[in-house]
Amino acid sequence: MDFIFNGFRQENNVRHFAFQGVASDRTHTEFTVGADLQLARKYQIALQDLPLLCRRLLEDLAVEDVNRAVTFTEDNMRLYAKNREVARELAAQRRKPARRPSGAGVGSAWRGPQPVT
Repeated sequence: MDFIFNGFRQENNVRHFAFQGVASDRTHTEFTVGADLQLARKYQIALQDLPLLCRRLLEDLAVEDVNRAVTFTEDNMRLYAKNREVARELAAQRRKPARRPSGAGVGSAWRGPQPVT
């Protein structure tokens, strides 16, 4: 099933994201995913990332077993934050260290003799 983001509405501190599920036979089903913005701030999840994360949650769930209203829970946010931190650490390990010049005479071979001042 494919999911199309249709917008959101907000009630107090919970943002409800509306999605339209399109099945292979082209039937449409409406879904909403609620996300607590206070928890999103706690786990440093950007507001612009929430619709994609909610869509991914719908894709991961077995749609036949899902209610039409789902919640992006604190456990989901904690798992996302943990995976994001692991990815950052792996990226930092892969980075090559900065190359440092080996000494004061670096480049002197191609610069030629320098006048003494």
